[in-house]
Amino acid sequence: MTDVFKALSDPTRQAIVDELRERDGQSLFELYARLATNHGLTSSRQAVSQHLDVLEAVGLVTTERKGRYKMLFLNTAPLAPIVESWLAESTEPSPSRATTAPAAGSVKRAGMRVTWVSVFVDDQEHALRFYTDVLGFVTKHDVPVGEDRWITVVSPLDPNGVELVLEPTSPPARQFRDALTAEGTPFNSFAVDDVNVEYQRLQGIGVHFTQPPTVMGETTTAVFDDTCGNLIQIHHHVDQPVGEPGHHEKENNND
Repeated sequence: MTDVFKALSDPTRQAIVDELRERDGQSLFELYARLATNHGLTSSRQAVSQHLDVLEAVGLVTTERKGRYKMLFLNTAPLAPIVESWLAESTEPSPSRATTAPAAGSVKRAGMRVTWVSVFVDDQEHALRFYTDVLGFVTKHDVPVGEDRWITVVSPLDPNGVELVLEPTSPPARQFRDALTAEGTPFNSFAVDDVNVEYQRLQGIGVHFTQPPTVMGETTTAVFDDTCGNLIQIHHHVDQPVGEPGHHEKENNND
């Protein structure tokens, strides 16, 4: 138990455990990003790796290699003896400890929501300029994470909505991304009020389109090259209300 207590005595290691509890099975880069974004920690990769080594040594963190990625998982088994020693109680709880059923309607609904959507880019600074200066997104986070940065952008029409992550490309991700581009498949799709208007605007400032505005039933789409290795689709639906923030949120074609 002493080793586990010692491992958890450091604030950075506590933050690592918290982040893995919130989202298990993270890559190193994602963990660095979450530490920087949620805890303001900008430690070097080496420092975070050393903290992970300590947690792994006492069994609180396990790793699994998936291709070139090292995935991190939280293992709570070493905490069980500690919890049991603190919370030991008789099999018949006293009236003061009796639990009551939650009131009707108070049960939280299970579900998920999209918070981040990634595009893989070879040059994060170039990608940031394109997505902000050309496409009109707004920078939400730009935090150094070791050799890279945790950069997210959002629509100015929905600043608290889904964040687009400009993620540095690893070799496996580049192979996947380039295969999509080679066959002409968009990596993501963004909603706009009017595809024809946005097509004219972007084409006028030099954006290259691989597909001009095309009507597909009640939806109109167009596809452009984001200059970062990805094809991006823009779309609108005939019944789409104009100007509503929800209709400018990003949609991930790869979910």
